[in-house]
Formats: sequence, structure tokens, C-alpha cells
Amino acid sequence: MTAILKPGTDWATLYERCRTIAPEAFAADRVLNRWGGEWRADGEPRTAHSPVDGSEIAGPPMLDGSTAARAVAAAATEHRAWTAVPLDERRERVRATVQAWGEHRDTLALALVWEIGKPWRLARQDVDRAISGVEWYLDEIDRMLDGRVALDGPVSNIASWNYPMSVLAHAMCVQALAGNGVIAKTPTDGGLVCLTLAVALGVREGLPFTLVGGGGRDLSPSLVRGPEVACVSFVGGRDAGGRVAADLADLDRPHVLEQEGLNCWGVWEFSDWDTLSGQIRKTFDYAKQRCTAYPRFVVQRSRFDAFLQAYLAAVGTVRFGHPLAVADPGDDLPELDFGPVINAAKAKELHDAVAEAVAGGAVPLYRGTLDDALLLPGQNTDAYVAPVALLEPPRPSPLFHAEPFGPVDSIVLVDTEAELLAAMNASNGALVATISCDDADTAGQLASGVRAFKVGVNRPRSRGDRDELFGGLGDSWRGAFVGGELLVHAVTKGPAAERLPGNFPHYTLRPEARA
Repeated sequence: MTAILKPGTDWATLYERCRTIAPEAFAADRVLNRWGGEWRADGEPRTAHSPVDGSEIAGPPMLDGSTAARAVAAAATEHRAWTAVPLDERRERVRATVQAWGEHRDTLALALVWEIGKPWRLARQDVDRAISGVEWYLDEIDRMLDGRVALDGPVSNIASWNYPMSVLAHAMCVQALAGNGVIAKTPTDGGLVCLTLAVALGVREGLPFTLVGGGGRDLSPSLVRGPEVACVSFVGGRDAGGRVAADLADLDRPHVLEQEGLNCWGVWEFSDWDTLSGQIRKTFDYAKQRCTAYPRFVVQRSRFDAFLQAYLAAVGTVRFGHPLAVADPGDDLPELDFGPVINAAKAKELHDAVAEAVAGGAVPLYRGTLDDALLLPGQNTDAYVAPVALLEPPRPSPLFHAEPFGPVDSIVLVDTEAELLAAMNASNGALVATISCDDADTAGQLASGVRAFKVGVNRPRSRGDRDELFGGLGDSWRGAFVGGELLVHAVTKGPAAERLPGNFPHYTLRPEARA
């Protein structure tokens, strides 16, 4: 099949559509920052390329530290005005915002395709989850705010690029609904246009959103330690998260720091291989570029032959490639499990890690090729990685102890329950894990020994929506847990003696300290 780009989905058409919807936020040659009540053509736009085909797209306007400090100070002024807005009015403005997101759902989703490589199905799902999630809070916010008030300054958000809508934009709306001014740093690796359009639609409805682009080194002094900031919400890797945690250590400042962990799937005394095969197929959604992805399988050696059959049956049906490629102009966009990884540098990192692990003794069990991918003739494929599965990566390899954040699985064989738990806990804490085991009692005992916040039995666990608690154990999380009312409680002040659920190794969370 000779594929073509679906007509009307090209980058230039998308960008012009964004300019038509929100001309205040998009200039012909750059995307603007928003602070101090205005959209501003400040900062130096950084060159960016789409992971889909390597073509140049809009890059983030990178502010310097002094401008970021002015933006944060201005956000504090907006915050003070917003705290005086009654809840009913805040609710209507947030409701109008998510209604606008719904009206422009396909534009937001197409931006996600070009900027971060999400397949069409998953891109629309990201927008839909943001909308439905905020709508749930609109219905539940009265009870969640009972006896609580907004913080004394804005909430500062530093988030990764993979979920600009259902994680970052969603959280921003909930934070504003709770009575706070909101600051967000544009992820530097992708999501700029999508997030800017979402923010512009919220600003039109009067939401107190500040949006700034820049590097963490330049912006962190203001976004993390700035005296005006009342709470910090971070989603990202352990290295950057550790630096944020260190900056917060002496500030006694409310915070939510979600960091990566090696989420593992353990297989012990198990026999329902057809079910497991279907579950493994779903783990490849979005090339495993999710905080709740499963890149590690720890398998009982005596069951490995059956597991391998189930695994190979699953990975052999995974579909990946260019998210906007079709055979005919009238065809629907393809139903893919994933497109490219976030950029060419990440693809090279994964290829190098696989090569190093194999050189160190890992056994390749499966290696897909780009011949299996749906691609346009002659397109750039630097950011594409086919699925790979390695048996027993050597202990010095990053694939043994760290999350690869790409379609690279590792499989470790064990002979005892103690070995299973040790292998599943290799990264000192994770967000989720799963145990596949026929016996419920054994499964429960094993689950209790896994250092993950959520452990599923015979089914995967995920972040969850609405009122489901979410957090992490060990190095995968610092600060307050979130989910349902706790997402609101993390960004509001309650009783003077309150201590929210969470991981606080060196900090307390005493909102009265800011009163």
C-alpha cells in the first residue's frame, strides 16, 4: 500500500486553524507567552521538529529568569483578584472553558498528533478525558471545598509533554476552580500549540492562567522557589524531580511531585494466557510513553514457555507508524497503537540502550522493524522505534533498573517468590504494578510486597479518574497524593492541624504556615 497524508491534516493547516481560533495567542511566526494579563511576543522561540516526520513546527518561546520572575509576580496579582470571585462564577467560567475545548476538540487533538506523535484515537481520548474529568469536578466541587479556602498565592505547574490535556490542562482548571491563580510552564519537548490553545480558550472565559516557556534551569528559581508561589505541582523524571524536591526542602511549601518508576508486571503460578496476551497488547498504547506503562515483566521460569507464546502473539499484532497516513483521501485515520517516540534523540537513546544490553548478554526475544510500520514514502523516520523485547538485561544496563519510556520491554526470569519481589522492586518505588496469579491468596501476599502505589491482580492498574486516589511509593513520588477531593485539598487550605496523605520524607504540609 502506498500511503498519503490525510488531506487537511498537515501542520500548516493546523497552525492556521489555531490562529483563526485564538489570534491573540498565535502570531504568524511564533507562539506567545501569556502573563500579566496579556499575550506577549517575548522570549526567544526555540527551533522544534515534529516527531511524526521531522518537519519544523512551532517551538516554545524561551523566557529568561528575570522575565519569568516578573511573570510569577504578575500571576500573584491575578491570584489575589481571583480569590474574591464567588465559587458559582468560577464554576461557570470553568464550565465555559471545557465547553470551548469540546468545540475545538479535533484541533486540540491534531496538535497532539503533530507535536508529540500521539495516534488520532489516543489524541482525541486525551482531550476527552480532560473535558470529562473537569466536568466531574464541576459537579463535586461544593463538598470538596467545604471548610476550605484558596492558597495565599498561585499554583505553579511544571509538567511533562506526554499528557498536555488530561493531566496538565485538567489540573489547571481544577486549581482555578478551587480559587487559585495558575501558572504553567510549557513543556519544552512538545505540546506547546495544544496547551497554548487550551489556555487561550480558558483565558477568554476569564480564568487566571499564566503560561510561560523556558528551560527548567532558567525558570525554576521563580516557578519553584519564588516567594509568591504557594504550591508546586511537578510531573516528570526523577533527576528533575529531585532538583525540585531539593529546592523545596526548606520552604515548607505544599507540593505534588510525580516522578517515574519502573512499573512491573509479575507472573507467578498463572495459566490464563489468552487474557494476558490481550492485556500485553494494550500495554503498547502510545509507545509506552506513559507514567503507568509496563515495560518490565518478571516471570516464573517454569511458566516462561507459555508466557513467551502469549507475549509474542500480542507484540506481533501491534500496529505503529505515521498517525496521519491513509491509503485514500477519504479513508479514516489509521487505528494505531503508537506513532513515533517524542523525538529523534529519544529514539537513539533507546536504540543505544538495546545495543548495550545485548552486548552485555541480554537475549533479544523480539525485534520489530520499520518495515512493519505504516509510513509515507520517503518520510523521515528518525523518531520511530519498533517494539523490542529483551530477556535478562544485565544489571548495569539502564533497562534493568530504569523506565525506558519507549516500546522496549525487558523480561526477567525468577525461581522463587522472593526473587520475584526483588526484581519487581528494582527501581525503589513505582506508581503501578500488576500480579498475574491464579490463586487469590498468593496474589494478595505478593502484591503486599511490591513497592508500587497501586497493584492490580490479573489486571493492569492505571492513574485512574475522578475520585480514585493516586500517588507513588519510594522515589516515584514526593508530597501530597491526589485524586478526587485530594486534588482539591492539595491546592487549598483546611483545618490548621491538617496533614494530607502523601510521601513527605523531609517536609510537612502545613497550610497554616502560609496564613
